[in-house]
Amino acid sequence: MWTVVYMAQNKEIAEKLKQVLENEGILVKVNPVSQKEKNDNCFEISVPEGEVEEAHSIIIEKGF
Repeated sequence: MWTVVYMAQNKEIAEKLKQVLENEGILVKVNPVSQKEKNDNCFEISVPEGEVEEAHSIIIEKGF
């Protein structure tokens, strides 16, 4: 099961965090919160349930 670990304010932040997590070997899904314009939207960053703690540690360590 996938778990949301972060809500990004925009697509740029979402893609940056996705890259950071993937570089650490974590699978990542990025989904828009609504169907509005893609650039002016919040995005959910999700990881597999078993990687939530590691993802949270990386997010904090990298200052997101």
